[in-house]
Amino acid sequence: MEHYKNLGGDSGVVAYEIGPGSITVQFKDGSAYFYTDQSAGAASIAEMQRLAKAGQGLNSFINRVVKKGYARKLR
Repeated sequence: MEHYKNLGGDSGVVAYEIGPGSITVQFKDGSAYFYTDQSAGAASIAEMQRLAKAGQGLNSFINRVVKKGYARKLR
């Protein structure tokens, strides 16, 4: 997984991994969730991938838009 830059300084996200039509997000508490085009929508996945690479806004976007739109909880 790639370290999340957390440019805002207060994110719950610590790492992510981008795949084709998917993103895995690991949070501070150790939990990790796998999101796909099918579970969260292609537009949301594209935005999550963009925010992950930018290092800012991913946690907020998940909380505001994606919510429980994950395909599965990995841990």
